[in-house]
Amino acid sequence: MAADDRIREVIERYVALVATGTADEIVALYAEGATVEDPVGSTVLTDRAAIHAFYATLEGLDQETRLLEARIAGGQAAFLFEVVTRSGDATFRLAPIDVMTFDDAGLITSMRAFWGSGDMTTS
Repeated sequence: MAADDRIREVIERYVALVATGTADEIVALYAEGATVEDPVGSTVLTDRAAIHAFYATLEGLDQETRLLEARIAGGQAAFLFEVVTRSGDATFRLAPIDVMTFDDAGLITSMRAFWGSGDMTTS
């Protein structure tokens, strides 16, 4: 099981990369065979190409992120973070709760994001 400090490092890097990273950089945090379900209830992505395509949609967006809370135990993490996206005159805010599992090397083996359309605010 990965050490808690390694898991914290990965989730902090993940949150930062969601704002400014590339799909390649984010996918590098995932183990082979990992799964992504974002949001929970949507189709579970089960291969690297699909996970890469999902994160590629974030590239080039004007975004900021910040980690708000994190709990790490037993090779897993649950964390709340905020994503602020600017598009034209609009600003969108979302604070999903992500739950991740990790392998012994500290790579993500699964990610589930808990949020719904009612959780996004616009200003």
